[in-house]
Amino acid sequence: MTIPNSVLDTRFRAALGRMAEQGRLQTYTAPADPYLEVAGLMKKLDGGPALLFSKVNGYDMPVIGNLLSCQANVEAAFGVDFRSVREFVGRALGDPKPPVLVERAPAQEVIHRQNIDLGKMLPALHHTAADAGRYVTAGIVITRDPETGVYNASYHRLMLAGPNRAGIQLDYGRHLRAAFERAQKKGQHLPVVVCIGADLALHYTAATMGSQMPENADELAVAGGLCGRPLPVVKAISQDLLVPAESEIVLEGVLKCDEEVMEGPFGEFVGYLAPADPGPVLEVTAVTHRTNPIYHAINGYGRETVVLRKYVLEASLLKVLQAAVPIVTDAEMTAGGLHRFHAIVQVKKAGPAHDGLQRNAIMASFGALKDLDMVIVVDDDIDIRDPADVEYALATRMEASKDIFMMPAARGHEYVRVSDRGMRTKLGIDATVPFADKARFTRCEFKPVDVAAKDLSADPVAIRKRLGF
Repeated sequence: MTIPNSVLDTRFRAALGRMAEQGRLQTYTAPADPYLEVAGLMKKLDGGPALLFSKVNGYDMPVIGNLLSCQANVEAAFGVDFRSVREFVGRALGDPKPPVLVERAPAQEVIHRQNIDLGKMLPALHHTAADAGRYVTAGIVITRDPETGVYNASYHRLMLAGPNRAGIQLDYGRHLRAAFERAQKKGQHLPVVVCIGADLALHYTAATMGSQMPENADELAVAGGLCGRPLPVVKAISQDLLVPAESEIVLEGVLKCDEEVMEGPFGEFVGYLAPADPGPVLEVTAVTHRTNPIYHAINGYGRETVVLRKYVLEASLLKVLQAAVPIVTDAEMTAGGLHRFHAIVQVKKAGPAHDGLQRNAIMASFGALKDLDMVIVVDDDIDIRDPADVEYALATRMEASKDIFMMPAARGHEYVRVSDRGMRTKLGIDATVPFADKARFTRCEFKPVDVAAKDLSADPVAIRKRLGF
């Protein structure tokens, strides 16, 4: 796939249309129960085409799951290859495009301000039997900081806790938590809108964290930078906020400054249950949606949760590394490391002066992404997306007595249970060879040939006849 121009059509329904055309969207036609069954089916078929559940028991609204759960789905949704997706993510902060205000929006074709009952209106899933209840998991929470006025967009799970109430989980260090605490100090509720089925540019902007998304960055404008066009927005019905105009469903409300509810447990991306903790209450003041909305659901412990951040984190990592260590050519956040904790970094040494820079790249990687716990650096002849080839580099180019080094008690992610409240030893592995030895480590090469399908046969009768038995 190639990029036709600098503008991407990242609208939710446009993405679904492309996925359907390329066979990356399948319909599950049998009735499915939102209690455990839909999530179970999503997990069973995780990593394959997206799933559209057309008959969800008790609801007219269809549910789509496993949307961005693998590279093929992401490429079909965006209409470009994964390297181009990373390039668009990388350009987002450098070329923000403020949103454009429109008067009418598909997201507000239907408006509910009275008798709001989220449990009856939304096919929110009960994902695992050990979860505390039904959760909205693909909602992008948008707010405006009460002090700076800067717009923030981020993912936060919502546990249904009443007809118009939900508990929200706010991690430490996240911008939404900072905005909430500032409002709380003023004794004010924090206005928010929650978008379900939003523009994919907003999905990826909301997944960007850390130094690559500073608190002073307006994330509605950054989303416009990612797709190359201003996002159309409309004024919310009940809150003084802007809403992405083409969202499928929007929950408007406030995070209560003086009210909490026990939120959790919930099965998170690391495969364990996040424990129950007090969390702020979201009081919903209005629900708006398209005439025939599509509900997007994400399994907490599913491929979409981690693949969603894969290209965002790779783009962030490469932006830092290629500025600091120019011999870095590529990076892969691996599946086994949940696309978050392990990275393979590829370097190309052009002379003896480049020896040692591969280790600088390892240290720079840990500084760029705090959640990284292991970085393996390899030469440019290693396919970093082939685990067998990376293991080959470890088997033939890594000497454990001198190529493994550790950084004890470094900060990582608190969900990693083997850590000490998020602190653990980080591991760097140098599986490159000195520039002077490159020729000695050159692998055997074979003549490049083409194989025609007609020249291959698996006919057992013909095989037996040719072999004489």
